[in-house]
Amino acid sequence: MDSYVRFVSLSQGRDKIFRTIQYACTLLNYLIHKNGSNKELAAKLKHLESNLNAGRKLFRLGNTVDAVQTARRNIHLSDPVLRFYLTVIPLSRALYYVCDNILWAGAVGLSNIDKEKWSRRCNRYYFFSLIVSLGRDVYEVVQLLKEEALAQKRQQSKSISTLENNHMQREFIWLARIKTKAFFVLLFQSLGNNPPVLLDIVKNLCDLTLPLDKLGICKTNSAVVGFCGLLSSILSILTLTHPALKLRP
Repeated sequence: MDSYVRFVSLSQGRDKIFRTIQYACTLLNYLIHKNGSNKELAAKLKHLESNLNAGRKLFRLGNTVDAVQTARRNIHLSDPVLRFYLTVIPLSRALYYVCDNILWAGAVGLSNIDKEKWSRRCNRYYFFSLIVSLGRDVYEVVQLLKEEALAQKRQQSKSISTLENNHMQREFIWLARIKTKAFFVLLFQSLGNNPPVLLDIVKNLCDLTLPLDKLGICKTNSAVVGFCGLLSSILSILTLTHPALKLRP
């Protein structure tokens, strides 16, 4: 109970709970419409989804400053590749939050804006931040593969050094044959041994479907959007409640 109270007390925690319920409503709404039953419940779910989305925008009002501060901290990282990714990602998120705040102001009547135009801008910055996040994930996977490959190379070099000369050629042919097959085994082993990287990849891929659908790049239906949003939200809650599962620089 204490961990739940601490989680709910965080603005991110409340946002993730609202997000989970929002996309659960989206998925349920699709299933109800598909079966053609209980249209009254579908209307209530649609209304709840809209209210949750508005509530999440209110929670994100201060996120722009936090994203800029994160970028300032990450600019001092020693790894130049990570420094690039972890500076660009929060800055792109900051631009996304600015657009999101403007949309919120328009929705509550504080300003008269072109909602369609600002919604497109919001989704473009979100899309860009996810692409950069996936680039960071690829870099992490490459680093893991290098470490695993070096460990296996050390083991192989020890075994090869003990072989007789007339068996050397056959041994190298065998190693070449298993290299391609071993790559995928190595990849799965690397990700299996590093849950934070795996969870981050899955979460970013799920999130990517949302701006892709909104921008019309890859149109899907509300079932895909609801499922991907729901899965991404659950993974986000998991990384918040279990910090060891969060990908860190």
